Amino acid sequence: MADAVQKPGNAAAGAKAASGAYTPAGVSPNRRARRKYTVRLWAVRHSRFFEWFYRRFADAFLLLHPLWKAFGYERVERPITFIERNVKGFLFDCRMCGQCALSSTGMSCPMNCPKQLRNGPCGGVRANGNCEVEPDMPCVWVQAWNGSQNMTQGDAILKVQKPVNQSLRETSSWLRVTAEAAAAREAAKKEA
Repeated sequence: MADAVQKPGNAAAGAKAASGAYTPAGVSPNRRARRKYTVRLWAVRHSRFFEWFYRRFADAFLLLHPLWKAFGYERVERPITFIERNVKGFLFDCRMCGQCALSSTGMSCPMNCPKQLRNGPCGGVRANGNCEVEPDMPCVWVQAWNGSQNMTQGDAILKVQKPVNQSLRETSSWLRVTAEAAAAREAAKKEA
């Protein structure tokens, strides 16, 4: 019975840590690995390189459209999603929302925001630039702004993002962007 007594402080820390939410150091024994958070901040600092790399990667992926189409996008979805989850998960602490906005948000994933805001910070950013929900964590949107300032297409952060379509969660945004770009290219060819 004594074990059932709830301790004051960070309520449901175990459930929160299991969900992948950032847990500040010293608050919970189940805190998130610091390495992931460090790599995420490193990726934001190097956002210009990742922007350059992603443009080339997207072009190469588009060149592979006939291959994806021949195999069937449905068939390649699972292996590509596995690769995307691991690569973007390591570099950006990606949440696999299926509608990646990294190129618009300075390589700072907005889904890492405890409130999962897609269009800028809430009114609770602390004076030191940290999150109101997680006081030890720099605000995701402050990091996004800093990262976007390094990018050549940094003004993309000013574009309003659509709300998250939860039905696309755990699907590949790489394949979706490629299929949309291929369809747009084919439509432009028909018009010409």
